[in-house]
Amino acid sequence: MRRNISSGAPWEPVYGYSRAVRIGNVVAVSGTTAGVDDQGKIIGAGDVYLQAITAFTKIEQALVEAGASLKDVIRTRVYVTDISQFEAISKAHREFFGDVMPASTLVEISGLVEPGLLVEIEADAVVGEGKV
Repeated sequence: MRRNISSGAPWEPVYGYSRAVRIGNVVAVSGTTAGVDDQGKIIGAGDVYLQAITAFTKIEQALVEAGASLKDVIRTRVYVTDISQFEAISKAHREFFGDVMPASTLVEISGLVEPGLLVEIEADAVVGEGKV
């Protein structure tokens, strides 16, 4: 059975995607950014660490709504507009995943959907398949 999870972001119906999808015990979380605040300003503008923390928090919320947790994450993909910010992004990743240590990819890209967004993160989880 398929379960689509929405975050309520305005881009979801425009682009035609879900924040996360759960089928069986597999959860895939879409590329997640810090996004914008109520005034349309980038959350954490100029601060890749804060943007990463915000994205990981949104990912965690989507996982919980899907009946999963950070401990179920088996893979992350991190897209960053400036690879020299590796240490700040790595710090945020460690703070959320600690001993979980999922497989992960970090790549530099030329840009994201909104100018000023510095990082976008995806996560895949498998629920209930073992303990770390």
